Amino acid sequence: MAAFVGSYWGMDKTRFEIDTYIGPDEAFHFARKSLATRYPETAHDHDFFEVFLIESGKTDHWINGVTQTLEPGHLTFVRPSDVHAFRADRGIGCEIINVMFRVETADHLTQRYGNTIEGRFFDAGGRLPEMHTLGAARFARAINVAQQLQTAHRSLARIEEYLLVLTNRVADATSGVAGSAPRWFAEACSAAQSKDVFSRGAAGFISVAGRSHEHVCRTCKTITGLTPSEYINQVRIEFAAHLLRSDERPIDAIIEECGFDNSSYFYRLFRRQYGTTPRQYRLKNLRDPFQSRLERQS
Repeated sequence: MAAFVGSYWGMDKTRFEIDTYIGPDEAFHFARKSLATRYPETAHDHDFFEVFLIESGKTDHWINGVTQTLEPGHLTFVRPSDVHAFRADRGIGCEIINVMFRVETADHLTQRYGNTIEGRFFDAGGRLPEMHTLGAARFARAINVAQQLQTAHRSLARIEEYLLVLTNRVADATSGVAGSAPRWFAEACSAAQSKDVFSRGAAGFISVAGRSHEHVCRTCKTITGLTPSEYINQVRIEFAAHLLRSDERPIDAIIEECGFDNSSYFYRLFRRQYGTTPRQYRLKNLRDPFQSRLERQS
């Protein structure tokens, strides 16, 4: 085995192979386990991709010559060429959820959903694999979808479903924010997509950011060019547009669901963002699933 020298210690490298873990008719391997409190004798790379989530405790993660300290909510998309090893905290240990899947699955998803996945998640470039620090809501969602996968048939459909949920509803925390944004700010923007947060306006955004009001305002202006109120209003108006395209409830009910107390203010913001009134937007975009396009035009 070739020697591989780490940041403060050296170890040999071995390769893990997917066929050791799954049969020819299986598409993935799922493991929920406690990590050892000492590094293994060898680090490893793979002939497969894997995703792991720290469920509880804490661990050192030695990855491509860098040592990371991982805690609950850390989600990492590991590529075949990544060389890594774990050492759990001796005092509190570490519980981890690990999902391994074939290279062909990753290639298929990257080709089919390139606009979403290409260059990100398990297709990320750079020295280190992509890691996300999940807020409370996304961490709970990640645990929930993992539990569903744990008892599922090891089919291609289930692993693809799992990965699409991870990349679209769990780990997609940027929400249009520049890659240079601090992680805490990207996570706050991700949390702001939730109705529980944006319905509280800028106060909800600042609360989930976990920083001072002044610091959040300054960072938001630098990264997005908007104040927290302006950013949250964009999120709320976009949510309203989704409802107008798919929901027949009165517009006043939609305004209330988005957290606006002032209808005139909502109408003004909507026109500014979409160049039309909510009613005109609905008439143009709402589709009746039980009526054909030709019937609507007659």
